[in-house]
Amino acid sequence: MLDIAEELDRWVEQGRDFAVATVVAVDGSAPRPPGAALAVDADGTAVGSVSGGCVEGAVYELCRQALQDGHTVLERFGYSDEDAFAVGLTCGGVVHILVTPVRAHDPDRPVLAAALSAAARGGAVAVARIVGGPAELTGRALLVHPDGSHQGGLGARPELDRTVAAEAGAFLEAGRTGTLETGERGSRCGAPLTLLVESSVPAPRMIVFGAIDFASALVRAGKFLGYHVTVCDARPVFATGTRFPDADEIVVEWPHEYLARTAVDARTVLCVLTHDPKFDVPLLRLALRLPVAYVGAMGSRRTHLDREARLREAGVSDLELTRLRSPIGLDLGARTPEETALSIAAEIVATRRGGTGTSLTGARAPIHHDGPSSPAGRVGSVA
Repeated sequence: MLDIAEELDRWVEQGRDFAVATVVAVDGSAPRPPGAALAVDADGTAVGSVSGGCVEGAVYELCRQALQDGHTVLERFGYSDEDAFAVGLTCGGVVHILVTPVRAHDPDRPVLAAALSAAARGGAVAVARIVGGPAELTGRALLVHPDGSHQGGLGARPELDRTVAAEAGAFLEAGRTGTLETGERGSRCGAPLTLLVESSVPAPRMIVFGAIDFASALVRAGKFLGYHVTVCDARPVFATGTRFPDADEIVVEWPHEYLARTAVDARTVLCVLTHDPKFDVPLLRLALRLPVAYVGAMGSRRTHLDREARLREAGVSDLELTRLRSPIGLDLGARTPEETALSIAAEIVATRRGGTGTSLTGARAPIHHDGPSSPAGRVGSVA
């Protein structure tokens, strides 16, 4: 639901009634992850997607029905061997979808409206909804803020609200969407409950060091992937808005000094494209010790060997150097700035999602990977 928060927030402000279908869980191969949503208003306007097309029509009708009768339902759609093109997932997976009406007088509308408003404005927020348990509780919602405070309720059960708020807070801190299990009384006691926790956090950061042509292409790729992109270079003649119109932020400062003072987290990716020792060495010496998701440093294999030696001289340990991917990016045979940016972006995605970077043709590995990369993920360079 929060993945289409901007549009739904406008619908709330306009006073529209709507129903929202949200992917709760997937089994096997499915095109959209938990949290993906499709919403339909009273006029039949639809936004979002829950399956990339496989079951959109059936889910659309469920939303229309929920608007009429006010009932929250949990539906399962799966592949049919008898008729692959019937209502089901022709990709072979199974998807579980929660359909919730959000009408003017529905009790959970204020909670969902507050969650949509916060997410639409880029704030950090989590919303937990009951998707498995007593029928009268299905769909009840609890809004959780980063400071642990919460709004709404899960059926007049204060202990359950406190337990779920704490659990959802952990999801929010990790920027994760998924399900959790608890008891109806907020412990392992009582009837079992399953909840969907959706987290909305500000866009992860990509910091590109070195205002060169390759950086311009990488900035565009980073924006396409949903990063908040900063370009940093100590040379004001190169670090300009004219050269990097797609960047969210341009900083003229020595790279290592900027990195030392700016905020990074376990989702941040750092791409060092300067391939100049006076910039690279102090910057990478710091970067290799930060709990970020990815760090890259452009250069040939010879440049990498020289850089590695300089880093050792600067006190970087062999253990820290094992985090270094070199050359950066996947082997695409890239030559142009755009191709190189694609190579780097592909490796960032593979690191984030736990992919191998190998061709899917003939492979038996899963197409979709759920496991996020380690906060201390490997770090990289490009030939």
